[in-house]
Amino acid sequence: MNSSVQEKLKILADAAKYDVSCASSGNNRRNPGSGLGSAVACGICHSFTNDGRCISLLKILMSNHCIYDCAYCVNRRSNDRPRASFTVDELVDLTINFYRRNYIEGLFLSSGVIKNPDFTMERMMLVAKKLRQEQRYYGYIHMKAIPGASPELIHQAGLYADRLSVNIEIPTDPELKRLAPEKNFKSVLTPMNQIHEGILTYKEERAKFRKAPVFTPAGQSTQLIVGATPESDRQILLLSSNLYHEQQLKRVYYSGYLPVNDYDKRLPAIQSPPLVRENRLYQSDWLMRFYEFNAEEILDPAHPFLDLDVDPKLAYAIRNYHLFPIDVNRASYEMILRIPGVGVQSAKMIVDARRFRRLNSYHLKKIGVVMKRAKYFITCNELPSKAYTWEPERLKTQIVSESISKYKKAGDTQLELFPLVLQPKKEEQKAIMVWQH
Repeated sequence: MNSSVQEKLKILADAAKYDVSCASSGNNRRNPGSGLGSAVACGICHSFTNDGRCISLLKILMSNHCIYDCAYCVNRRSNDRPRASFTVDELVDLTINFYRRNYIEGLFLSSGVIKNPDFTMERMMLVAKKLRQEQRYYGYIHMKAIPGASPELIHQAGLYADRLSVNIEIPTDPELKRLAPEKNFKSVLTPMNQIHEGILTYKEERAKFRKAPVFTPAGQSTQLIVGATPESDRQILLLSSNLYHEQQLKRVYYSGYLPVNDYDKRLPAIQSPPLVRENRLYQSDWLMRFYEFNAEEILDPAHPFLDLDVDPKLAYAIRNYHLFPIDVNRASYEMILRIPGVGVQSAKMIVDARRFRRLNSYHLKKIGVVMKRAKYFITCNELPSKAYTWEPERLKTQIVSESISKYKKAGDTQLELFPLVLQPKKEEQKAIMVWQH
């Protein structure tokens, strides 16, 4: 690797770290035996697969030059920072050489907008095209679709990439226009709609013709920045829910706002990203995707922000304590999923096991239910209805205090870490209060 490419790699790999929307491939691309590599639906970017393997991805920008001046972006036009751009051939050679050395198992390619969206999208598309056609590369490729690029270029990119993503970034259109005047929701949703329609069209063709080409087989994703604007968690979750249902996105990623441009007065004056809030949003997202919750259940107009002290499922149960306790021997699968301490697999096992006998707390422990948490919300064979009667706030205090006691008993290491986990919440609560007022 010559010094010029090495310097570009250093600049552009560092600039790409702010894009978090790359966690799993979700696609199997077989190598017919004449090419290089293959893609498996397991995970990327230093993720761990089910069998314990850690696999990695070359996460890189094609260029950090950008014609836009978005307030929240480190690569904004007005920032004075080192700039660099890869040529198409440089990126192709870099990907192939890294793959042959077993450094990576895929490519995540994004870019600042150079000259105009079409020019940028064409260069990115050519990287994927050359990898597929000239290098016979069958590994994983995740590519950003540039808002404002022509439909033809996005269509071509979808034929070569495993996954495309369009970052919404700011959850509401007025705030997006305030912080990024050159952008708007229409420019973001247009390519997202095109990708969604292309996926559906090519799926229908594949059902009829076995050799029809595939289009973005791993689907599409997006990213939302949390904490740069005053939107509530409820607004963010409602937007995510709509994207999952209308656009059928594979993932919505949440990125706590990093104060990289603290000189811009349009941005909140915070010292660190809202990591706890980001984590709560991911937990809520998990509830919507796997636990059959809807956004209105997780947060309502009276509770627009997630509780930073407890996870969203427990917060829902405490807020709706009138629905509990739930009889695990009679309740529906959907209600069992809403019990804190019960996971998806545990809920399925409960429904299967109770066909043969009435379950008690011993059986639930064997199944994998976390009884220290679930005991406040269930009734079973030996636990009568209303075995635990608590006021919601007192119940929350009790469960939180039990969690802290667990960390204290775990040993000095976890005890030292625990205050660090709690510390950011004070600043985040203050930031939320500022937005509310």
